[in-house]
Amino acid sequence: MQAAMGTMDGIIDTVSAVHPLFPLIGLLKSHGKLVMVGAPDRPLELPIFPLLMGRKIVAGSCIGGMKETQEMIDFAGKHNITADVEVISIDYVNTAMERLRKADVRYRFVIDIGNTLKAA
Repeated sequence: MQAAMGTMDGIIDTVSAVHPLFPLIGLLKSHGKLVMVGAPDRPLELPIFPLLMGRKIVAGSCIGGMKETQEMIDFAGKHNITADVEVISIDYVNTAMERLRKADVRYRFVIDIGNTLKAA
């Protein structure tokens, strides 16, 4: 995180749990934007001073419909933007939860329901 401070134009925050925003704001360049798309069940603490001094923006967005989703996929394809995920079966969920508790996760877990159901 320290090496990446002040290097990002934008961050899309998908976390739906209470978490600190200060480290994410620190990663942004001047005029950078933090877009919140996760929905925590409690309010988040928003440090104002780093926003003011860095002319940074925090915004929110709900998930769009089919048109917006297709535009996002097209944009990602055009700019070679990919997601780093770890695909797991439903049988691995308890182990994945334990790894989350231990902070032993590098990528987002994606449960492969389709292949899990085919195997049953």
